[in-house]
Amino acid sequence: MPHTVVMVTTSYPRFTGDTVGTFLEPIAQGVAARGHAVHVVLPWHPRVRRKPVERGVHLHYFRYGPARLSVFGYAQGLRADVHLKTTAYLTAPFAFVAGTLKARRVARRYGATIMHGHWVIPGGVIAAAGAAGHLPLAISLHGSDIYIAERYRQLGRTARWAFGRAGWVTACSEDLRKRAVSLGATEEKTEVLPYGVDAERFSPSPNADARVRAQVEGPSDAPLIFTAGRLVRKKGFEFLIDATARLTPVWPELRLVIAGEGDLDVELRQRARDAGIGHRVTFTGNISQNAIPSYLNAADLVVVPSVRDAAGNVDGLPNFLLEALVSGTAVVTTDVGGISSVAKEGHTAVVVPPASADAIANAIDALLRNPERRRDLGAAARADLERNQSWADVAERFEAIYDRLAGKSRG
Repeated sequence: MPHTVVMVTTSYPRFTGDTVGTFLEPIAQGVAARGHAVHVVLPWHPRVRRKPVERGVHLHYFRYGPARLSVFGYAQGLRADVHLKTTAYLTAPFAFVAGTLKARRVARRYGATIMHGHWVIPGGVIAAAGAAGHLPLAISLHGSDIYIAERYRQLGRTARWAFGRAGWVTACSEDLRKRAVSLGATEEKTEVLPYGVDAERFSPSPNADARVRAQVEGPSDAPLIFTAGRLVRKKGFEFLIDATARLTPVWPELRLVIAGEGDLDVELRQRARDAGIGHRVTFTGNISQNAIPSYLNAADLVVVPSVRDAAGNVDGLPNFLLEALVSGTAVVTTDVGGISSVAKEGHTAVVVPPASADAIANAIDALLRNPERRRDLGAAARADLERNQSWADVAERFEAIYDRLAGKSRG
């Protein structure tokens, strides 16, 4: 039986190629492709350039203040992904009210049968309030929401309230699922549901090599390491910079490309200069999501050096990791959050302890010396993700959750 699903989120790509909330779009479009009506409720942002309906997904924006105060959502609320920004804290009550009212209006107008909140704080809470006890509620956890609920007592109580109203809770990693249970989610109503990845979009393509390498200072055949993500503590980029510095005596032409923006931009650039490798590290800023495949294909290695930062925040399951693995380029990563569920040490990636520049450097050195090993890891990773991590499979699992919740509601 087709459902009418209202998804509440605070991140979603604002324009084609945006790097914010990239996994929400294939979830919504995948559910719509299975014959369900999907309505996404989300905060307005000045950079939004979307049509009201795209690939079967209806987008409903709510405003909560003047354009200059549009700081709610879209990865803008945390400083370095550690502390709530004052502006986000002050605008949150207005955004909660506006979002709840919008979710209720959309649900009534389109005859919603399911309410689905993304990030328990704030999307899950808005969805719970929007459902008003009349609609089955699912909540999906993505990482920083659980961290915020653990760090701020009042938000922890709010998350507990939302969990108490949820018929089902999904988490992108087992770590998040367990922490959600500690915050009040019912054990029997939780499951791990990892993200998918578009294997066709992120496929091997040797033609990308020359175009990307032409943008990087140094010889065209220099060993190239690539990484991407927001420049925040939990990404662990400082350890990758330190590892690169350790490797320069034995790999004098080594180059590192870091794509992304964030609060640590100036600090990381200075760290590279202080280590004497400022000329070897290219900070591209944000690059279009459409350009990521070319960088992955041009790289000799991809490194995803995630850590659990000093405040306790950690990636749930980095989308960039999935994209890197399925691209066929060899990956070095760390064992935190949900990473080990998709990066299998010695089979699909080299997995090292987190927060260790020496371990990262040793792994990079060994793989640069062994091209055949790199090829084997890349091929195994791509084959594994093609079998197990498609967005179509993710949409089918969400559909099964909606069926279960709707059945309980009718019963």
